[in-house]
Amino acid sequence: MGITTKILYAFLSLGVVMVWGLTLNGIVRKIFARVQGRIGPPVYQPFIDIKKSNAKRTGITHGIMFYLGPVFRIAGGVGTYMFIPVIFGSEIFSNFSISGDLLLVMYFIFFGQLGMALGAGEGGHPYSAVGVSRGLAQMTAFEVPFALSVISLAIQHGTLNITEIVAAQQGGILSWTLFTNPLAVTAAMISMLGMNMYNPFSIVIAPQEIPMGPPTEYQGSFLGLLATNRGIFAGAKLVLFMNLYFGGATSLPILMWKTFAIYMFSVFIGAAFPRFKTEDSIKFFLKIPTAIGLLALLIAYL
Repeated sequence: MGITTKILYAFLSLGVVMVWGLTLNGIVRKIFARVQGRIGPPVYQPFIDIKKSNAKRTGITHGIMFYLGPVFRIAGGVGTYMFIPVIFGSEIFSNFSISGDLLLVMYFIFFGQLGMALGAGEGGHPYSAVGVSRGLAQMTAFEVPFALSVISLAIQHGTLNITEIVAAQQGGILSWTLFTNPLAVTAAMISMLGMNMYNPFSIVIAPQEIPMGPPTEYQGSFLGLLATNRGIFAGAKLVLFMNLYFGGATSLPILMWKTFAIYMFSVFIGAAFPRFKTEDSIKFFLKIPTAIGLLALLIAYL
């Protein structure tokens, strides 16, 4: 396959997952509204928000890094997705997975969040520093059990190549990491709660507590860029977790129902639990899931 065709296939795949990720965001908003006794916006509201934001312009200036924040954010989302095999055995949905490994993908996951922190830190809102400090502290905390989970997988399969990890799970449902290494899956799924920042780990923007965040500080096409990345990054994380822990996908329908089920785990937890305090969130990640991750690592080593 030529490099031009590979690039075209990768961007086609990116478009499909972006639409699916934005659709999931719309479904989640509807679910939370129903839980709270509201009708809620339509499922296609994220697409309307992006169109509306991109049609506007802003004349506010806070410095170069403020505007590079959304660029770094979407670069992290696209970079994460481009090195993940989306559908096992498909040339169209293989992306550039042969050129990267799990460590590269993990770097891209946190690259966008660090860039966004730098951008928010240069904003004009007085509480930006509060959100940045909370976000970086929680990110550091949930990164520990997730890294332990990934290391245990690398030991278990003897590789950091995501395609090879998916291939090792193709012997049936009992070959999934969910059954061959359940402790690693438990640590990773708890970490994903922090990545998605739903309750009880929604301490960064902290709804009804701190009036800050992208909807407040960014306007116009910059906000549209962040909204677009919300779909890309959500889809990329879900595909990554599906590949590592739930056997991957061999077709588009399987991809959709598996990622939907994984995402609903965070949604149901978020709808059922109140928010932690910042210090409680950090302590939680460094205790229970970290202990589970260490145990998974020990068992994989032995």
